[in-house]
Amino acid sequence: MIRSALRTILIGLLLVLVDVQPAVASETVAFNSGGKVLHGRLYKPVGAGPFRAVLYNHGSAPGLLNDQAFDLIGPLFVARGWVFFAPYRRGQGLSSDAGPYIQDQIQAAQASGGEALAAETMVRLLSTEQLQDQMAAVAWLKQQPFVRPKLIAAMGNSFGGIETVLGAEQASYCAAVDASGGAESWQQAPSLQSRMLHAVEHAKSPIFFFQTENDYSLAPSRTLYAAMTASHKSAEIRIYPSYGSSPQQGHSFAYRGASIWFGDVLGFLEANCKP
Repeated sequence: MIRSALRTILIGLLLVLVDVQPAVASETVAFNSGGKVLHGRLYKPVGAGPFRAVLYNHGSAPGLLNDQAFDLIGPLFVARGWVFFAPYRRGQGLSSDAGPYIQDQIQAAQASGGEALAAETMVRLLSTEQLQDQMAAVAWLKQQPFVRPKLIAAMGNSFGGIETVLGAEQASYCAAVDASGGAESWQQAPSLQSRMLHAVEHAKSPIFFFQTENDYSLAPSRTLYAAMTASHKSAEIRIYPSYGSSPQQGHSFAYRGASIWFGDVLGFLEANCKP
């Protein structure tokens, strides 16, 4: 009996330590962007709301691999009373039939014109049609009766971090979170640096930047944060200890390390997106 009681206590402590969240099912929704029908994953708290919301900009992983990030992060926000919406931009995941995959376009540009053309293509696509898809997604989200339209935040990892920074210049997000945006491309793409610097200097939202010590490059977060503070914009930065043993594993911290960074991100959003 004593052994059974101890086992029950230990299990309870373990659940508290790992902060286990109940399973949250997502639903697939459709929205329009420039005449194209795109789709995304939507996670909602129980009840009619209206709730605050996070629009999550995915990275460049092929197929439905980004669902792994959504299923890790979405339930964390839902458990705190936030809607979590992860739209798939054209050419990826649930929206793969709405256009070519961005990585295929970048690789084709590199094959025909080298690294410079590849960087130019990446910046052009992220600044035009991919950004258009993000703006269409936030417009759809604002129209939903279960969402507080003035309390929508944006977050994204990798390519999605770049998108979040660009979106913060155009959309009236209450806050934005850039997780490792541009870490793989920063050194090779001066045009990306210029575009993101322009965006943060004109940002309409406060931005929280975070990465790990062993990400591909820490220059994006540090440079953009410095530019925002120099422009008297509200910003925060957090460089976490190394995650894993390689730059790729450090880069994956943006979603695999959610249990570590979530408290900091939630605190930033709660402070800037007050009902």
